[in-house]
Amino acid sequence: MAEAPVAWREGWWTSARASPSPNQGPRPDGMAIDLVVLHAISLPPGEYGGPEVEDLFLNRLDTRTDARLADLAGLQVSAHFFIRRDGSCLQFVPVDRRAWHAGVSSFQGRSGCNDFSVGIELEGCDADGFEPAQMRTLTALLRALRRLCPLRAVTGHEHIAPGRKTDPGPGFDWRALRRRVRWSPRRFPDVNTE
Repeated sequence: MAEAPVAWREGWWTSARASPSPNQGPRPDGMAIDLVVLHAISLPPGEYGGPEVEDLFLNRLDTRTDARLADLAGLQVSAHFFIRRDGSCLQFVPVDRRAWHAGVSSFQGRSGCNDFSVGIELEGCDADGFEPAQMRTLTALLRALRRLCPLRAVTGHEHIAPGRKTDPGPGFDWRALRRRVRWSPRRFPDVNTE
């Protein structure tokens, strides 16, 4: 019988293209990685398919090329993963390291969600729907993460930073995600998935 393919190598998902970001750091000692935070991003806003998101996470975004990018000058952020509209996936930070995606945040009374979460950016906007290819990749990634980490919950940026963030927004179908991954509603505590 053939061996199953290795899903992870030193915190890197083998199904993603590695693009290491300098915007990362160590997690606190002994911190369990038990939360996934979903985000939506498009750069410039409302545009898809360009290099700008990857450039942002690698600190090489030229904010002078478009006035809508000006507010991002000097910003140092990252996520663990970025899933494009076509379902392709990039990974910027190994899962065992802390990515800078959540900012000021709190989940079930615990602040500083970057310490204990994995950040997944979906190429999209709050009001837009997301592509089937993205959902397939997200499903595969969540299943792989659950085998690697003691995940307790999946939530949105809007739920851990209410009033400050609105993504992934009303265009994201939480019900469909729960059906796809076949996880209990208790793993989606902030959203109505019934």
